[in-house]
Amino acid sequence: MADTMPSTGSARRVDAAANALDERLGTTGFSRKALRKAFPDHWSFLVGEIAMYSFVILLLTGVYLTLFFKPSMNEVVYNGSYTHLKGVRMSEAYASALKISFDVRGGLLVRQIHHWATLIFMGAILVHLLRNFFSGAFRKPRELNWLIGIAMFLLVMLNGLFGYSLPDDLLSGTGIRILEGVTESVPLVGSYLVMFLFGGEFPGADIIPRLYVVHVLLIPGVLAALIPLHAIVLTWRQTHTQFPGKGSSNRTVRGYPFFPVFVAKTTSLFLWVLGVTVLLAAFVQINPIWLFGPYDPGAISSGSQPDWYMGWLEGALRIMPAWEIDVWGHSVALSVVVPALVVPGLLFTGLAAYPFLERWVTGDKQIHHLLDRPRDVPARTGVGMGGVVFYGALWAAGGNDVIADRFDIPLYWTTWFFRCAVVLGPVLAYIVAYRICVGLQRRDLALIEHGLETGIVRRSPDGAYSEVERRLPAERTAAITDPRPAPAVPLDVPPPSGGVESPRARSRTARMRAALNRRFRADLATVPDTVPDAPALEEASTENAPTSH
Repeated sequence: MADTMPSTGSARRVDAAANALDERLGTTGFSRKALRKAFPDHWSFLVGEIAMYSFVILLLTGVYLTLFFKPSMNEVVYNGSYTHLKGVRMSEAYASALKISFDVRGGLLVRQIHHWATLIFMGAILVHLLRNFFSGAFRKPRELNWLIGIAMFLLVMLNGLFGYSLPDDLLSGTGIRILEGVTESVPLVGSYLVMFLFGGEFPGADIIPRLYVVHVLLIPGVLAALIPLHAIVLTWRQTHTQFPGKGSSNRTVRGYPFFPVFVAKTTSLFLWVLGVTVLLAAFVQINPIWLFGPYDPGAISSGSQPDWYMGWLEGALRIMPAWEIDVWGHSVALSVVVPALVVPGLLFTGLAAYPFLERWVTGDKQIHHLLDRPRDVPARTGVGMGGVVFYGALWAAGGNDVIADRFDIPLYWTTWFFRCAVVLGPVLAYIVAYRICVGLQRRDLALIEHGLETGIVRRSPDGAYSEVERRLPAERTAAITDPRPAPAVPLDVPPPSGGVESPRARSRTARMRAALNRRFRADLATVPDTVPDAPALEEASTENAPTSH
């Protein structure tokens, strides 16, 4: 009796606390539903969690760094541990960054963890975005989640730019100089924006403190609000997406419960992300600011590259021709406006608008909890691969000088190569990806109809040869044979009736929509009408079995 009383008292206290919270917050119903929520077991769903855990690491290391960093552009004479820069005049920001690297215990490790976590964060966001695009996870009812993800991608990219600009070394100062040039190129208001941003002539004395406030307070605060909304609130409110397969449908979710299976998996994933980030920071050097020296507007460095997620903007600036036009007495530098403002604007606007454009083209207004395999929707996959090649070509163009130096070829050759690649590459990528998707669909149908090749050939008594084919298990063929919502509906323009043209045919927009709809539906994967049963297939492959080769 003495052994059971404490546990009973503890249970009563837990129940009392739970009842108190439920009476005030109504948590019991949500908790019961949350603990039983099913999560599909697929590796691609973990990429978003990698991004979330990288953000947690960024917050923790960022708090540590703010204790020692001084966001000031006041000039001081360095007298720290790094002897090569002793006696050099520099900003307080750069001096404090050197102090963190050489004099603060664990400072260099934490600074590199912070930088590597940023790169992993951006990489995970990009892969997560691509997974959602190619699988059609942006469709109804997740359009809002898609828009929040695009906004976070843009905010994280800007925050990364501001973050590696804070140390005020030669590399980051070059990035700020490019930012100043891009801002100044904005027609009509560019010069006013520069004066407002820098507090006067470049570089001024206010840019580092202002970037610091945005980097550590404004954008992280917005992200801290958007990430729970994106990853928890909307995800928990809606049915979880899943890939087609045995037991999965648009109404049911096949997976493991949140507690205890998913909790154990996601906890171990956080530890893996933390461990990999720490190992990278400990053994792979990144952003050695002491090698660059303090920023000097008159200094020129060769081979300087931004972090990878800003490389595509660098490439766009490098390959854009030196075009300039005069409009109403004002000079507009297209060589800066187009790559730095128009191209990013088109890219992010296109990403944000794509779910609505696809719905307009397909006429699909259904709710989709079941994802598409990329091969099943060749048109969307082709568009996505075109965007990937466009982004990749611009990213590679950001290192055209390094490529020219390493391969000993003229710089103008690399510039013109990337100019052609940016224009022709997406078109070729669309065609190649489209044909690959169609080929994979035909292979799937062949596997359903004929089975898997075994490499065994049998000869019949009359001398005929036939190959033994093995029927695939239902678990592997379910993604092909199970029914799923159609990704598009026909929107063909009605033919003339009684010599009178349909009103829809008179509209140029309606005709264009119908043409795009036909193109989108041209090679969509369809569920086979009839699937041969396993006994018939096995009998067909073993009816002639005297001799084996």
